[in-house]
Amino acid sequence: MAGYKETPRQKMIAMMYLVLTALLALNVSKEILDAFLVVNDSIEVTNEKFAQKIDKVYSDFEKQYTLNPEKVKDEWDQAKSVRKRSRELVNYVDSLKYEMIAFTEKIPFSEAKVINLVDVKKKDNFDYPTNFFIGSDTKKGVAGPLRDSLTNYRTALLKYIDEARRPAYDERLGLKIIEGKGYKNASGTPIDWETYNFFHTIVAADVTIMNKIKAEIYNAESDIINYLYSSITEADFKFSGLSAKVIAKSNYVFQGGDYEAEVLVAAIDETQNPVVYYIEGADTMTHAQIEQATRIEGDKGSVSLTLPASREGSHKYAGIIEMKDPTGMDVYYGFKQEYIVAKPSATISPTKMNVFYRGVDNPVSISASGKADSQLDISISDGQIARTDTGWVVKDLPGEAYETTIRVYADDDGGKKFMGEQLFRIKSLPDPIARIIGATDDKISVQKMLANPFLYCTMPEYVDFEYNFKVTSFTMYIPQGGGYFVTEKSESQMFTDKMKSQIQALKKNDIVVFRDIKVRGPEGPRKIESINITIQ
Repeated sequence: MAGYKETPRQKMIAMMYLVLTALLALNVSKEILDAFLVVNDSIEVTNEKFAQKIDKVYSDFEKQYTLNPEKVKDEWDQAKSVRKRSRELVNYVDSLKYEMIAFTEKIPFSEAKVINLVDVKKKDNFDYPTNFFIGSDTKKGVAGPLRDSLTNYRTALLKYIDEARRPAYDERLGLKIIEGKGYKNASGTPIDWETYNFFHTIVAADVTIMNKIKAEIYNAESDIINYLYSSITEADFKFSGLSAKVIAKSNYVFQGGDYEAEVLVAAIDETQNPVVYYIEGADTMTHAQIEQATRIEGDKGSVSLTLPASREGSHKYAGIIEMKDPTGMDVYYGFKQEYIVAKPSATISPTKMNVFYRGVDNPVSISASGKADSQLDISISDGQIARTDTGWVVKDLPGEAYETTIRVYADDDGGKKFMGEQLFRIKSLPDPIARIIGATDDKISVQKMLANPFLYCTMPEYVDFEYNFKVTSFTMYIPQGGGYFVTEKSESQMFTDKMKSQIQALKKNDIVVFRDIKVRGPEGPRKIESINITIQ
């Protein structure tokens, strides 16, 4: 790396890594654990800023592609490929981090994803994370595949660089892993990358290391996309002509907000201040209509256009951009655009029934017009609502509540916008129906009854909700005539041996009554209705 000057960002990462390495060499005391938390918090903040800066480059990249697709297409396609590879690798690193925490803490993966490092109980444990990353005699760890993924990612990124410039980027690009035993432990013994990073390192250190690896991924991604972007800067564009462009912030606007768009000529000349004339409700505008049009003066080659979104529905406007050509003559370029104004609304619908049941997870689908799921902020007046891998669920509904309201807010221009609310009823699950496998219209043969000697439960047909009630006890009555019954009680869902013997002796048209059926549900035990079974 002789002669190469590191960027401030790379110096910061290197300094963090030196601090981390120094901490690993010390005994794990409370002070050391606290130091890891400080370093990890700093790296996480850095990663967030990395991601934001990278997203800004992608946004600028996409705008340039919008202005000149033919010129920018190849570089934009490569940038999207880099973004896809990078997001996949970042997600993979995060998933390993969460799996390690879940493995060590003995908690579900979903909890490991949201737990803060300070709340991890075993953050000073090194046995579990070493087993997870390095492996054991019977199972390989994940550090090897992680190393291969980082190496493959780095190799793939270098292919986006021209061959003549590739050696320089090979020197500056992070994530360069020395193959074999290119690292040394504290005593100077050569070790491999996996051992160097993950052998006998505590949970707090491993989380910090994984976040440091994410920072290196972001840094490498930033180098490559900035390289790609530099090849399509405005100075490199070659145009055969000029055309007007309208870049709208969004063509879907909520009532009460503003429609915002940038109107500009594709080949921007920042030394000029173009003027825009526009007419609302028009498909086209001619030079003769300038006197009736609204005038906006631009700055540095572009004009910002804002229209109040006061009425619902589809809206359109047309206009003309006025600027000077290289000879000093006024030239005009026409444009037109459409956009939609809609009232704020949210869709909240249960995926089972139009009620929420106590004691169970109630799936619910929530969406808001014009907003992504990640932009939604959901609240509930009674109970809890949580996002899962398959959607939203409502749970922990209190026994004293009979209604609850879900409210939906969405991120909007740096604030929160109320999108809508929905009231739901709260009920207990209805009683299930006891059944015997093989019985049709409450009729069954002795052979079929004894083939499945137990009671099970199903929900009534009008209840579109799945829950497995468990039969805990019941009593079997067999009428003997003259008002007499033979009875036998079971303390489970299974028929007792005496019940089986009594059923074996039954004849056609004999009736068996199952009474005092008790089941266990989400709110505890309950007694359900009896059933009568006729022998065929």
